[in-house]
Amino acid sequence: MKEILDAIQSPDSTAADFAALPLPESYRAVTVHKDETEMFDGLATRDKDPRKSLHLDEVPVPELGPGEALVAVMASSVNYNSVWTSIFEPLSTFGFLERYGRLSELTKRHDLPYHIIGSDLAGVVLRTGPGVNSWNPGDEVVAHCLSVELESSDGHNDTMLDPEQRIWGFETNFGGLAEIALVKSNQLMPKPKHLSWEEAAAPGLVNSTAYRQLVSRNGAGMKQGDNVLIWGASGGLGSYATQFALAGGANPICVVSSDQKAEICRKMGATAIIDRNAEDYRFWKDEHHQDPREWKRFGKRIRELTGGEDVDIVFEHPGRETFGASVYVTRKGGTIVTCASTSGYNHEYDNRYLWMSLKRIIGSHFANYREAWEANRLIAKGKIHPTLSKVYSLQDTGQAAHDVHRNVHQGKVGVLALAPREGMGVRDTELREQHIDAINRFRDV
Repeated sequence: MKEILDAIQSPDSTAADFAALPLPESYRAVTVHKDETEMFDGLATRDKDPRKSLHLDEVPVPELGPGEALVAVMASSVNYNSVWTSIFEPLSTFGFLERYGRLSELTKRHDLPYHIIGSDLAGVVLRTGPGVNSWNPGDEVVAHCLSVELESSDGHNDTMLDPEQRIWGFETNFGGLAEIALVKSNQLMPKPKHLSWEEAAAPGLVNSTAYRQLVSRNGAGMKQGDNVLIWGASGGLGSYATQFALAGGANPICVVSSDQKAEICRKMGATAIIDRNAEDYRFWKDEHHQDPREWKRFGKRIRELTGGEDVDIVFEHPGRETFGASVYVTRKGGTIVTCASTSGYNHEYDNRYLWMSLKRIIGSHFANYREAWEANRLIAKGKIHPTLSKVYSLQDTGQAAHDVHRNVHQGKVGVLALAPREGMGVRDTELREQHIDAINRFRDV
């Protein structure tokens, strides 16, 4: 690995130099183990500890197939899917790997007794397989997490509809929380030149997800002047939704859970902020019954912040805890767009407020290649900024995942893989200097 790192750090390295580098036989990777999938049985979700299930193992370099690339990972980050994998909820990811392994002789590589996790990376291409023409060894890249086969017609209008669509590092093996990752070449995008490795790795999954969910015609199709309610507006996903709303001329109403998180939203430029803990919103009376009076109180507070208007779009991802309120407060003809369900998958709402007011619920999941490319392009142009708050070493990924699981983090939590320290990989210092305050704003809170 030292030769690879030396080549990456040398300004004189060429594509030929990278192509000539010998690949190591093995590398370090963060894994979960198939024989430990029942280790948390009987525990409440909150009590399941990623620090106990995540391992740093030495694993063999996988075989490179057609249309694929091996990437030296300089940095990665932790997403909620890394947490779900680590606590084996809502089910073990080894079922995903087994099903993928049955697809072809090549995909059998993924069905292993260990799962290398991680759905983000920033790094350098080491090798490309047959049929790869757009990327070469030595290219500095980031990767989005959509893995598709595209043998069915269903995916050719929107690749997210491909029957064999999977999330890399969650539903496939050889993910980005490792020193080397295996990706399909159509996951690769240019690394933003003004960002360090860890900053460039942070936006990937959440930035693309927020773009499709809020901006794309496949999601809410946000327009100028829209009032957009954003749950968890300072978090890994919501922090990008807040930026997209502000950059697109919309009016974000940011819901947060502390004054510290409210301050982050103010730094991003938001002015309409609701601290749900300080205002003590309790949308559920008990485990089985919601409280419509709290929905109404919440809607009244929103109208106080918008000059009497209800929200056009709700950016939903908490799920069960908030979904009834989300449906209620949306304006007539408005849209609730939802991805994930971090507080529970079984959503309950009063359908009278949906059907009689002609509201729409749109399901949104990650992004297709074009949407991911556009989201990354906005990062590269300095229009949207990474929300990195803290960086861990690869061996401390368990603690990073624990922080995300317990929601004690801000924005995104990064992980250094091959990069020996933070701040490396910046190629455009002039653009960086223009945006340095925005790049660091999640670090300063």
